[in-house]
Amino acid sequence: MPLALYALAAGAFGIGVTEFVIMGLLLEVSADLGVSIASAGLLISGYALGVVLGAPILTAATARMPRKGTLLGLMVIFTVGNLACALAPSYGLLMAGRVVTAFAHGTFFGVGSVVATSLVAPDRRASAIAMMFTGLTVANILGVPLGTWLGQHEGWRATFWAVAAIGVVALAVIAFLVPRDTAPPEASDWRADMRAMLRKPVLLGLAMTTLGFGGVFAVFTYIAPTLTRMAGFSEAAVSPILLVFGAGMVVGNLAGGRLADRNLGRAVLGSLLALALVLGLMTVAQHNGWTAVAFVFLLGVTGFGTVAPLQMWVLQRAEGAGQSLASSLNIAAFNLGNALGASVGGWVIDHGPGLWAVPLAAAVMPVLALLLAAASLREHRVGGTPALAQQR
Repeated sequence: MPLALYALAAGAFGIGVTEFVIMGLLLEVSADLGVSIASAGLLISGYALGVVLGAPILTAATARMPRKGTLLGLMVIFTVGNLACALAPSYGLLMAGRVVTAFAHGTFFGVGSVVATSLVAPDRRASAIAMMFTGLTVANILGVPLGTWLGQHEGWRATFWAVAAIGVVALAVIAFLVPRDTAPPEASDWRADMRAMLRKPVLLGLAMTTLGFGGVFAVFTYIAPTLTRMAGFSEAAVSPILLVFGAGMVVGNLAGGRLADRNLGRAVLGSLLALALVLGLMTVAQHNGWTAVAFVFLLGVTGFGTVAPLQMWVLQRAEGAGQSLASSLNIAAFNLGNALGASVGGWVIDHGPGLWAVPLAAAVMPVLALLLAAASLREHRVGGTPALAQQR
């Protein structure tokens, strides 16, 4: 793999830390700024909304720029946003800093995915995307726990200063390692790009991403009460078990990329089926400590095993028209899935059968995504266009 992919992974690492580390610092932010814990929790929702809104806007705005220049500009926005968070004197300004930072998120991963695929041979494109997303998975294993520890001991602002420093490092390595564009920038006809995004195959791909990751986050959002109330673990055991989830993310992410390089259609179908099975069986496995830990690992494997295949699916379905926009919108769909999953899980807990049934309800979403994928593949073949089939 080219060194430039590791530079992209460095940017992904910083973005992953700033997105998720706030979850472990809600108490500190709440106490320091004099807001409720529920209000502090909206900093998570505000970030997700910033990703969903920022992805199409910023991607369209930078369409005529060279892709390397776009990536560098996005890391500047990321760094400035985290500096604003570190210096924010009030809750409102902290929220504004979070939203500004989130604007860089979707476009970075979207443009970065296109750059990653351009750096390797056609039969390694999904693996290249997976390599970039490894930065996001490593952020969950190392960056988020370290950032949480730093914020709890030195104050939550120290964490944002540290993340801003990561942004500076990522900016430097991208500038040094990512080659200049050899192809001209995409034509900046945002109307044509949006028409391409409204094609049925692209919309189906975005829906599959939302549903697939919705299933993951329906369970992961409530993983702490699941481990303590269902499996019988102490609260102190939750953090080490989450490291097991992070290890599964890395394994699944890299495996998903390799499988997608071999056969994209089968990788999408297989990863969604595996995710649905793991979620369904977790309904039983969560009642025993050992099996609960094993299925937390499998949730990481199967959940992030879908990332590279689904990202590659949407890129191919865009058929060369506005690929950066398609890729960015798919990142927004991942974040929309986070919000959908959390809402579904909360509804099941508050108004449905209860906490025990969350994995079963979550399994419905990747099943629906699987049906959409199967229908899309069938329609693709019947229509006489090349199926997403054997890559090598």
